[in-house]
Amino acid sequence: MLPPVTDRALVDSLHDDLVASDYDVDGVERLLGPVASAALHREQSLPARRALAALGATPSSRPDPLATLAGLFLLGGAVPRSALDRALPGTGTAGAERLGLVAAQGTGDDDEVYAVVDLRPYSSVDAFGDASWWLASDLGELVTGGRLATDHVLGAGGASLTLAQVTVRSPTGRVLDLGTGCGIQALHAARHAQHVVATDISRRALAFAAFNAALNTRGGTELELRHGSMLEPVAGEQFDLVVSNPPFVITPHAGAAGRALADALGDYEYRDGGRAGDDLVRDLILHVGDVLAPGGTAQLLGNWEHRRGEPWTERVGAWLDDAGLDGWIIQREVLDPAEYAETWIRDGGTTADREPDAWAAAYGAWLDDFESRDVEAVGFGLVTLRRPLSGPATLRRLEEHTGSVRQPLGAHIARSLAGHDWLAARDDAALAASRLVTAADITEERYLTPGAADPNIVILRQGDGLGRGVQASSPLAALVGACDGELSVGQIVGALASLFDVPVGDLAAELLPAVRRLVRDGFLAE
Repeated sequence: MLPPVTDRALVDSLHDDLVASDYDVDGVERLLGPVASAALHREQSLPARRALAALGATPSSRPDPLATLAGLFLLGGAVPRSALDRALPGTGTAGAERLGLVAAQGTGDDDEVYAVVDLRPYSSVDAFGDASWWLASDLGELVTGGRLATDHVLGAGGASLTLAQVTVRSPTGRVLDLGTGCGIQALHAARHAQHVVATDISRRALAFAAFNAALNTRGGTELELRHGSMLEPVAGEQFDLVVSNPPFVITPHAGAAGRALADALGDYEYRDGGRAGDDLVRDLILHVGDVLAPGGTAQLLGNWEHRRGEPWTERVGAWLDDAGLDGWIIQREVLDPAEYAETWIRDGGTTADREPDAWAAAYGAWLDDFESRDVEAVGFGLVTLRRPLSGPATLRRLEEHTGSVRQPLGAHIARSLAGHDWLAARDDAALAASRLVTAADITEERYLTPGAADPNIVILRQGDGLGRGVQASSPLAALVGACDGELSVGQIVGALASLFDVPVGDLAAELLPAVRRLVRDGFLAE
């Protein structure tokens, strides 16, 4: 199928029709109910089909516009032409056909119309606030019931939502969305940027991005689409923010394993960057600084290999060192080679029961490829890079955090970066002279042996952001409790030294490094 066509007048009419029909995330959930809506998010359509049937949304009935649009675009069902004309009174079935959204069997009122693209409401909360749009993309496996095409254009999946929520959303100048796909990151960026450039190697993806931009933006930030691979379309330019959900999936390409996978599945443009192993992510970390303005930030998702005898922090840390950028990398998930292969074979719509030969060939190719490089596991995580305003990089942080986080994380990341900069400008004397305030989301947990007067363990718990827990000594817990902006850190340390009957210098040597860590992680702030 061809991607949708961007006809300004028709797209504006479609926008107004979708608003009038209440075809948004809340409207669909009200229509289907919470159980069916949740199942649909898990790619299970039966509860939603039952919900629509219970509402009388059948070809022989007169469904309301919202039921018609949900049945057509979310469930892939055919609807009568007359029903779609009522659901889109300004656009009409004819207009939706011209836009490339639907195909009709005929021109009669009772002739069936079916969707040729996925058009669904989208809602998210990022560090800038609420976002609500409609996104067009290719029909997924839930509707087609088969393997995805190699040039498939994804809608907003879990990775897209994660990147949108972890991105720093300060008002800024130029933003680059590298590998835009259907354009979701560009739409998020357009709310706080003066100019957005979105690139992709897929012209089909750029057509979807152009349609989605037209459907969801009327004036405002300029959005420029460019065709090309990785950083090539923007060589020599500079951006204040780069965001990327790149084709980071580690896919066999070389030798017998590469040939076997290509024969079994082919290469998916949206996820396969055509590079061996994790070279694509490495090269992006190494070279994204070329297009960052001084002080500019890049945020991306990525996979990296855990190779036998080499900690991932050393391997990925070496990329960071060579890049010469400030860097903060958080590993969020780790899969063994078999889990990884299974995940990405299923992602393309291939299953062991439906296509056993293709499944087995692809599975074996992935395992052979990993064995050739002694890969024991694959990590997935968040990469935040920053070009220093001047001088060498001062931030090098690689950590694992596989627990839950409180999204959106973008504001927390921004505060942590600001905390790092604040600390870098202050020696211990300046830190001691500072008046700090404990963040509002910090709580204290105490664990005592039954009958004991004092706790064995005190944990300072962060309710926002990464939800960190820090085991604190009694003096550190007391210091955090006293940080209300009235007294300086040094004054609090002096009072605690008297209280605990220890030399003030010794206590300062213990507490000031801990205070630095707490400022860096958002427990304390000026």
